[in-house]
Amino acid sequence: MKCRDLIKQLETIAPVHYAEKWDNVGLIVGDEEQQVNKVLIALDPSTEVIEQAIEQQCDMIITHHPLIFSPMKKITSNDFIGRRILNMMNHSIAYYAMHTNMDIAIMADEAAAMIGLKDTIALEPIESNNLHVGIGRFGKLTRTITLLDLANEVKKQFHLDGVRVVGELTKDIKTVAISTGSGEDFIEHAIERGADVLITGDIRHHKALDAIERNLCIIDAGHYGTERFMVEWLAAHLDVSNVTAMVAKEQSPFKNI
Repeated sequence: MKCRDLIKQLETIAPVHYAEKWDNVGLIVGDEEQQVNKVLIALDPSTEVIEQAIEQQCDMIITHHPLIFSPMKKITSNDFIGRRILNMMNHSIAYYAMHTNMDIAIMADEAAAMIGLKDTIALEPIESNNLHVGIGRFGKLTRTITLLDLANEVKKQFHLDGVRVVGELTKDIKTVAISTGSGEDFIEHAIERGADVLITGDIRHHKALDAIERNLCIIDAGHYGTERFMVEWLAAHLDVSNVTAMVAKEQSPFKNI
């Protein structure tokens, strides 16, 4: 399969026009005419992931988080981003990122479904006339449960060792906002929707204090923890009978000790 043909499929799954203006999605390194026989899918384009792709003789890497966000004037081996780019180029590995477009097109609904939300709408719609397209989801649980029970369900569904919880563990939870990745910017949206709890990652101390003061509980399942499922989902949904899709071995940079 040509790289451009695989790209067409990726952009059918997650249209690039969904991506935020500040984001950098699409083919970042490589040639659209390149032949692709083996793909490695990962959350991050880390040095370890690139080394796995080289070892497995992959022709393409697909990640959620882009390697390049800000414009680069030079690509050299003097910095870690340049070294990664050069390493991929030297081994003829194409590199594609699907970030906020994937958040909107797939991950919001998938994350909501994982915890059993119904009657969902976007936490932050991107279209004024369509409340179902946007970042995150707000919805209702099928039954009222405690904050502790919901935290345990999040651990189970997202395959996590632990989560951070803000709020009284015995509080009844019925309405839920969820945003994968770094979601403290959506605290206000969650409150406006009337959520009892926001499930997300990367919540800072003072934001947590502000949220609980306004009667919004928080389940911080981590940036990595709330997004890792994207890798397995994409590997399972690529329709590439003549291309081998592999899942990278990676882990959160944070370690529990």
